[in-house]
Amino acid sequence: MNESQTINEPLGFTDEVRRFWRRIPEKGFFFPLMLAWLALFQFLGNSTLGYENTPSLFKLMYIFYSKKNDFSDDSHGLFIPFVVLALLWWKRAELLSVKTRLWWPGLAIVAGSVCLHVLGYLVQQPRLSVVAVFTGIYGLMGLAWGPQLLRAIFFPFLLFVFMVPLGSLAEFVTVPLRHAVTRLVVFIAHDLVGINLAANGTALVKLPSGYQYEVAAACSGIRSLIAVSAIALIYGFTCFNGFWRRAVLLASAFPLAVLGNTFRMLVIVEEAERAGQEAGVRAHDSAFWSMLPYVPAIFGLLWLGRWLGEKRAGPGANSGAQLNPGNSPA
Repeated sequence: MNESQTINEPLGFTDEVRRFWRRIPEKGFFFPLMLAWLALFQFLGNSTLGYENTPSLFKLMYIFYSKKNDFSDDSHGLFIPFVVLALLWWKRAELLSVKTRLWWPGLAIVAGSVCLHVLGYLVQQPRLSVVAVFTGIYGLMGLAWGPQLLRAIFFPFLLFVFMVPLGSLAEFVTVPLRHAVTRLVVFIAHDLVGINLAANGTALVKLPSGYQYEVAAACSGIRSLIAVSAIALIYGFTCFNGFWRRAVLLASAFPLAVLGNTFRMLVIVEEAERAGQEAGVRAHDSAFWSMLPYVPAIFGLLWLGRWLGEKRAGPGANSGAQLNPGNSPA
């Protein structure tokens, strides 16, 4: 195929992957280091052998993500690496246009990650080691390709924070969420709509019947908070330039998750008011109504994104971008 054909004819996915691979600089330097880094966590990643009898941190992470509990659902951790890779692939032309160089301060990030893993290993806190895995990869990428690339990939790399298993630690978030949702539901239902509803801790009590609905941990909005936070990060990375706009979108996730879950609880209360307790239970257990928290949250993100403005061009705008002359592909 001649050069004109290469320019005029779209490449298939396999050809595009090969082309991308050829244009990555310093492959022989970065990838052996990353494999050695991952091997450390495969063979010396987990010291809590009494909890799960495996030295592999990755196997332990999979167990965490596959296990359901009353405090949180960590199953989203299984999908985060694919989301990050998809975002990096989507911005591949932009990333390849970044000027790269060996950047020795990246070793400081790697050294800090080693210390964090050693600490987690000694005190048997694998969550610290999970953080160390990804900060170490980030440091190795800085070492091989420089600070400009680290700035370019900072926001998609933030998604890896959602791979830290929460388990019972989610209580620090779910408890204030439960109280916030309970108070908002009572305020709207009782003071604005006129439904005789009262709060008893994190329970909603219908008076005078005494029908009670507990805003439990799973109903607090922690799952929608995680999902909305991830959506906000993806939206900010793909549609906006500048740190502060992305930070504003991320900060909006908490109030939007509270409002979304309040909306869902109000629907349940209204159903119970209209057709009795069983109707409220059906609305609570319905898969369809469980999606309600995401409706106001997504519309809220879109409205906020429109208000922030300055949407940038998609990845196709620089599809013809070449490596910066300062780059030296391996």
